[in-house]
Formats: sequence, structure tokens, C-alpha cells
Amino acid sequence: MEITSTIKYVGVDDLDIDLFESQYVVPEGMAYNSYIILDEKVAIMDTVDARKGAEWWANVEHVLGSRTPDYLVVQHLEPDHAALIHEVLDRYPQTKIVATAKAVQMMPQFFDSVEFEGRTIAVKEGDTLSLGSHTLQFFVAPMVHWPEVMVSYEQSEKVLFAADAFGKFGALCNGGAWDCEARRYFINICGKYGAQVQTLLKKAATLDIKTICPLHGPVLTENLGHYIGLYNIWSKYEPENEGVLVAYASIHGGTAVAANRLADMLREKGAPKVVVTDLSRCDMAEAVEDAFRYSHMVVCAASYDADVFPPMHDFLHHLKLKNYQNRKVAIVENGSWAPTAGRVMRGMLEGMKNIEIVEPMVTIRSRMKESDLPAMEHLAVALLA
Repeated sequence: MEITSTIKYVGVDDLDIDLFESQYVVPEGMAYNSYIILDEKVAIMDTVDARKGAEWWANVEHVLGSRTPDYLVVQHLEPDHAALIHEVLDRYPQTKIVATAKAVQMMPQFFDSVEFEGRTIAVKEGDTLSLGSHTLQFFVAPMVHWPEVMVSYEQSEKVLFAADAFGKFGALCNGGAWDCEARRYFINICGKYGAQVQTLLKKAATLDIKTICPLHGPVLTENLGHYIGLYNIWSKYEPENEGVLVAYASIHGGTAVAANRLADMLREKGAPKVVVTDLSRCDMAEAVEDAFRYSHMVVCAASYDADVFPPMHDFLHHLKLKNYQNRKVAIVENGSWAPTAGRVMRGMLEGMKNIEIVEPMVTIRSRMKESDLPAMEHLAVALLA
């Protein structure tokens, strides 16, 4: 694949992987992106996961032909992008690694048998590297989403090599719409670091960008304002859509019935979108994505061991890890003899930033009854007010 006549794609698709980072389901596989800039000097932009090393090397050798890379630019040291650094140095001893000082410091943690002395160039904010007619300018991007990350801007062809920013789940050969899987990727991979992403977006706003080359997902060449706009929303923890996520954790079905009845009430009262999620069976990453996507949320859970049913605890724990904030949330608890779920959920939510907990909390005893409906109606009205 050509990005331009002098910038070539040498990445690979992984259709065999079941869990990305051992936790995120990827039914459409994963792309590990890598690029080569051909000029008076040659730069490889990142490697790939060791799982696909043989395919990557075939792509690299096809593009390089008889040429030797002068530089390996390492924008992110995570193993799905940097696993083959040692192989590059073995094959091409004269190649210099270009990375942030933090990345250079961390490399021996991953490659303890490699001698890096004299083989690295540590760059800092704004530094440039001339390849001939192409010039790379480097911008540090700490905690997007590791501390050693940088992005690279090629000045002549106006290409931003964006590291993990603007990535998405899914192999390139499977295509698919960008927004949904990019949202799930961003919230779950980078979501904790919204402030740092905002800093990077401000740097990007000073550049004339024609193409975005991320380390996962498709190369972006059109309607860049759409993608940048969504990143701006997500990283500021603003709702992308008006709507309500009703997330429930039910043991024997009673809480599920109540959650679905409340969802019907919300629809009847004009909620523009209502999404119901069974936390015991859903993709947790998708549930977290939806919590960030919508403006309102209801959490409904059974009590369990004087606490809350674990799928709900897991969900709220994930939200806290990813910096969930700026939302209205209603609570429905269920308990047959000593309801505790509401207290636990409230405590977890109160530990998050700028969460408005809607009153009244509704308590169901084992099964929803006609006598519970007025309180649920009141809660629905208060949530949408």
C-alpha cells in the first residue's frame, strides 16, 4: 500500500488474535501498522507485534529492495509496535533508533541482551530529522498512553504519524466503520488520559495535516475534522450523544425485569436513545464505551454478599479507571432481605468526578411489583429533567 509515492505501508493484519492486550475482544482482528519513508536516507516508522514478524519482514524487504534503513523511529515502545527492534538492529547494525529519552531509557527492560550504547538518538519536543526532501518533526505525547510516546510529523507531505492516537480495533482487510471501533479503542486504551490527549490535539492544531497514519486501523486521508472532533469530545469526557445507558447486573432475572421496565419508561418519556446492557453477558469494553458515549446512565444491580453483584462492581471499577465523569446517573438496587447494592454503587460513583446522582434511589425487593412503579416513574422523570 502506498501512502504517497515515497511513504509506503508495511504493516500487517492479525486475524488470529482473539483478545487484544489479553482483554479486548477483536472479532474483526487487529492491524499493526508500520511505514517506510524512502528518501536520501530511509526511515522505518515502528515495527509490529512479534506474532506477525515474518509477514512484516517480507513487506519491509519488498519495499527496501537493496537499500538499508538509516533510522528506525520508535514512537511507542509497547510490544505490539516495538517487538522487533532487536531484529532490526541485528540485520542492520548501522541503523540508528530514534525515540524519546524515556523510550531509550526503557528499551533495555524489553531487550536486556541488546547493546543500545551508541545506537540511539534521543529526541525532544520540536526536534527535526532530515531524510533529504523529507523532514520529520517530533512532538512528545507522554501518557498517550505510555510515558515514552511521541508522534512524528513529516513536513513536506504533511503526514502525521500518530502512534496509538486515532487507532481502532479491526484488521484493515475487514474494513468497517471507523467511529464505533475507534471509540471502543480510545475509551478503553487511552480513556484515562484525556488531559494528555487534549495537549496532543492542541499541538496537532498547529500543523497542516493532510494524512494521519496511526499504529492501528486505517490511514485517514479525508474528513479529518470528523476524527479530530470526536477525539476532542472523547478526551474532554463530554457526551457524544444524548441518551441513556441502562446497565444492569441481575442474578435470577428480577433486576433485569426492573431495568427493562425502566428503559421502557424512559423511552415513553422522550429519551432520544435508550441502550440496555446486561453486564453479566456483554462485552465489558463495549459497556464502558457506551457509558462514555451517552449523556445519562442508570445502574441497576442485585445485592450480593453484603455488597453488589460482581459484574456491576467490575463495570464501575472500569469506569473509575477510565476517568468517567460529567454525567447524570440514577440507581436501582435489588435485595431480598438486606439491600446493599445501592449503597455500594453510590459510594463508587461518588468517587468519580462531577457525577450527579439522581434521586430517589429505587429499591426493589426480590421482584418488581406494581407498588414499585411510581418510584420508578419518579426516577425516570428526574433523570431526564
